[in-house]
Amino acid sequence: MKLRMPHSKSSILPRLLAAFLVVPLLSHAAWQPASGPLKTRWTKDVSAKSAHPEYPRPQMVRKEWLNLNGLWDLAITGKAADKPDTYQTQILVPFPVESALSGVMKSVGDNERIWYRRAFEVPPAWAGRRVLLHFGAVDFEATVWVNGKEIGQHSGGYDGFTLDITEALKPSGPNELLVTASDPTDAGTQPRGKQVRKPQGIWYTPTSGIWQTVWLEPVSAAYIRGLKIVPDVDGSAVLVRPITTATLGQFIVEVTIRDGLRKVYTATITPGGQITLPVKNAKLWSPEHPNLYQLVVSLKLGDSTIDRVESYFGMRKISLGKDDKGFTRLMLNNQPYFQLGPLDQGFWPDGLYTAPTDEALRYDIEMTKKLGFNLARKHVKVEPDRWYYWCDKLGLLVWQDMPSGDKFISGNKPDITRTPESAREFETELQALIEGRGNHPSIVMWVPYNEGWGQWDTPRIVDFIKKLDPSRLVDNASGWTDRRVGDVNDVHKYPGPAAPQPEPSRAGVLGEFGGLGLPVPGHTWQAAKNWGYRSFTNAEALTTAYLGLIEKLFPLIEEKGLSAAVYTQTTDVEVEVNGLMTYDRELVKMDSKKIAAANRRMWDNAAGKFKAKK
Repeated sequence: MKLRMPHSKSSILPRLLAAFLVVPLLSHAAWQPASGPLKTRWTKDVSAKSAHPEYPRPQMVRKEWLNLNGLWDLAITGKAADKPDTYQTQILVPFPVESALSGVMKSVGDNERIWYRRAFEVPPAWAGRRVLLHFGAVDFEATVWVNGKEIGQHSGGYDGFTLDITEALKPSGPNELLVTASDPTDAGTQPRGKQVRKPQGIWYTPTSGIWQTVWLEPVSAAYIRGLKIVPDVDGSAVLVRPITTATLGQFIVEVTIRDGLRKVYTATITPGGQITLPVKNAKLWSPEHPNLYQLVVSLKLGDSTIDRVESYFGMRKISLGKDDKGFTRLMLNNQPYFQLGPLDQGFWPDGLYTAPTDEALRYDIEMTKKLGFNLARKHVKVEPDRWYYWCDKLGLLVWQDMPSGDKFISGNKPDITRTPESAREFETELQALIEGRGNHPSIVMWVPYNEGWGQWDTPRIVDFIKKLDPSRLVDNASGWTDRRVGDVNDVHKYPGPAAPQPEPSRAGVLGEFGGLGLPVPGHTWQAAKNWGYRSFTNAEALTTAYLGLIEKLFPLIEEKGLSAAVYTQTTDVEVEVNGLMTYDRELVKMDSKKIAAANRRMWDNAAGKFKAKK
C-alpha cells in the first residue's frame, strides 16, 4: 500500500468546492443489475439497500460504524480530466464498474478515470470524536476528497486503507464524499492477477475502482490502529502486539483471551509493546477442529476505556519436518498432514472480483469442505477479510498467492528485471498483503510467484517474506521457475499428477494438476467455444477421470514424499470450464459423493500412514 496525503489544502478547483454545496439524494428504486452473461442464486439478494451489509473486518471489530455501500453517483472521463460537472449514472458500491451487479457493466480503459460521489451524515452520537474512512480495496490508484478537501491518495488494488476525515467534516448536515480511481489493468506493471483488457482462455474480465466495502468509524484521539497476533503452539502461548496511536505514558492496553464464555487470561501492557499470553491445554486449530479463541483488546486511560476492539485467533502451527520414512513433509501442529484442495480463482459471473453476498463467499468454502478437501490455493488474488474469516471459522487451509504483474518468463529464463517503480509497487503490496491478512490461522503458505509471472529477485523476496512472517511457510515459485529457496519445491503437471524429486530440506508439492473440463449448457459464460485443459462430454466420464488422477497420487505420496496437491479448479471462470462447479455455482459437475470419498480417503490415508520422526 502507498498512502499519500495532499501537499496543499488549496489544490481543488473552486468549482469543485461549489459543487459540493448541494448533495443529491440517491434513488434506491432506480437501480437494478445489468444484464450479464450469467447470474448466481445470490444475484436476487443484492439490492441498493443491502450491498454487503456485514461488518467487513472480523479480526478488529468495533460496535459503532456506518456502512457506505449502496448507490453512488458515477462518471467515467478521460484520465487527465478534472472533476466532472455531471454524473451520467449511478453505481452500486462495492461492485466493480465492469460487473453486472454494479448496474453499469462497462469497460474502463487505461486512459479513462472513474469518479464516484455520494452524500453521508455523521451520526450525532459521534460528535467530538475522530472519524475514520475505510476502503476495503480500490483498484488501482485512488484519490479521496471530503467536502472539497483532498484527504489522501492510495495505490494498490488489493489492500485496504484508512483516512482520518475529521477536519474536513461539516458540523452538521450532509457531507460530500468524492473518490476517483484509475486502473491500467495489463497496460501497467502493477500487481493485477488474471485481469486483462481482452479476456480469453485463462485471462478474465478486469475489476476497476471500488470493489470492497467502504465504511466509517468513530474513534477517540488515541485509538487501536491494528493488531499482530502470532500463535505459539510449542510454547502454549500467543503473542499479541497492539498497534495504537497512544503516546502518553498513562495509557495501558488490556488484552483478554476468552474461550466462549470462559476467560482464559488477561494482562496489560504499555502502548507500543507486545505481550505473550499463556494458553494452557490449548484447543488446536485444524480443518477437522477449527477451534477459535476470542480476543478483546482495550485501550485505557485510568478507569476509562478509550477504545475497544474484538478479534480472534487460532492455535495453529505450520512447519516442515521429517516423517518416519525420512521424507520432508508439511506438518500441521507437528504432525505430517497431506494437503489437498482446489485452485481458487475468486471470480463471480455477476460480481467479478466481488462476491454477490457474504453467503456466497461462505458457500464456496462450505462446498470445498463438502467435496472432501482441506485446502484452497487462492490464486493471484487477495480476497476481502471475510473470505479468510470463513476459512478460519469453517476450517480450510489457505495457500495465499501474491497477485502477479509485469512481464512473464518461461521456466528456463532468469528472473525479470523490474523498473524501480514496478519493484517498489510489488514489494509494497506484498508487504501490505502479509501484514493485512497475517492474523488468519487458515493461511499457512505465502506464494510470491506463479509460473514465472512477474518473477523477480526471488531469493531476496523469499527472505523478505520470511522476515515479515517467520511463522509461515513460503513457496518461492509455484510451477516452472523454482530457484531452490523457500520451504517447498512446487511443480505443475496437466493433467498429471507428478511429484518433484525428494529433497532433504524442502517438501515436495504439486501446485497445479487436473484441469478436467466439462461445459454444462445453460451454466456457461458463453454458449460455445469454451476451454479446458482436457475436455469431457458428460459427468460420468469426468468423474472417472478425476478418480483416476486421485488414485495416481497415492504412490507419489508414499514413494516420493509428495506433501500436497492442488487441483484446477474450484469453479469454471468465464470461458474456462475446468471447475468442480459451474461458474454460477449451481452444479457440481462430477459425482460429488464419489469425489468427496476419494479425497478424504487420500488425505486421511496419508495422515494415518506417515508419522513424525521421533
